[in-house]
Amino acid sequence: MHRFLRLASLAVSVLALVVTARGAIAARVGVLSNSHADFVASDFAAHVPGHTFTAVDVSGGPPSVATLINSFDEILLFEDGLFTSSTAVGNAVYDFALSGHPVVVATFYDQDRSDRAGLALPTPHGWGLLESIDPNTTDTLGAASTARTLDPASIMLSPLTTNVHTLFGNKGYAAGNQAKPGTIVVARWLQPNANGQPDPAISYRIGNPECVMQVAIAPDYGLYGTFGTDFGGDYYPVWKNAFDFGASNCGRGFVVPALGTGGLAALGAMIVLIAAAPALSRRRRARLAR
Repeated sequence: MHRFLRLASLAVSVLALVVTARGAIAARVGVLSNSHADFVASDFAAHVPGHTFTAVDVSGGPPSVATLINSFDEILLFEDGLFTSSTAVGNAVYDFALSGHPVVVATFYDQDRSDRAGLALPTPHGWGLLESIDPNTTDTLGAASTARTLDPASIMLSPLTTNVHTLFGNKGYAAGNQAKPGTIVVARWLQPNANGQPDPAISYRIGNPECVMQVAIAPDYGLYGTFGTDFGGDYYPVWKNAFDFGASNCGRGFVVPALGTGGLAALGAMIVLIAAAPALSRRRRARLAR
C-alpha cells in the first residue's frame, strides 16, 4: 500500500510537471482574416514572443473545423473590409471555441457583426453563431474614426492587463463596442462609445468550455500608421497577454486535449504507473513471504 501511495504521489508530480510544461509551450495561433492576415502573423512573430503565428486567408471561406482544431491552439479573428464569407467563418470559429480552444476577436471584426449599422458601410453579413458567445455588441458603429486612448483608471488587475499602462490609436481603428451582461471588462477606452456608454478596450467572456476575448484595436494597425506616433503604448504587450491567457485556458488551468506530444507521453507514463502499482505491491508481498 505504501508503495502504491508513493507511486501515486510520483504520478501526481509527473502531472504537475506536465501542467508546468504546458504553460511554457508556445501556443499555435491561427490568424484568420479576409485581408492582411499575413502581415499580422509576421508582425506578431516579430513583436510578440512566446507563440507562433500562422496566417489563414478566409476570404473564400474557412478551413474545416477539424483542420482548425488540429492546426491551432488559439485563433485570432479579424477582418479588414466586409466579406460575404464572414457567417461561415464565424460558425467555424464558434465550433472551434466550443471544442475548448480560446478565441481572440479584434477590430475590424465589429464591422461585420450583425448589429453594426453606421460608418456608411454596406449591410453587415454577421458572424453566425460566434455572435452568441463573443464578449460585446457594437455601439452600432463598430469602430471609431477618431483617436482613442486607454483610461488608466479603468485598468483592472488581470492576466490580460499585465504590464499594460497605456494604449492609443490616433487614427481611430479601435473601440465602438458595448459589453454584454456577464462580460468581464478589464480595461476601457477613455472616450465613451457612440451611445455615451463605457467602451470596452480589453474584455472576455467565459462559458463552458468556450473562452472568447476581445481586444478592441486593429491588429494590422502597422499598415496604417507608425508605431509610437499613430498607435502605440503597450500595444504589443496587450496582444501577448491575450495569447498567454489563452494558453492558460483563460485562467482555468490544464486541459488534457491541449497536450502536446511530450505532455501526452508524460500523462501516459503516469497512467501506467498507477495501473501497475497493485501488481508491484503484490510481488513485493510475495517476496517478503518467502
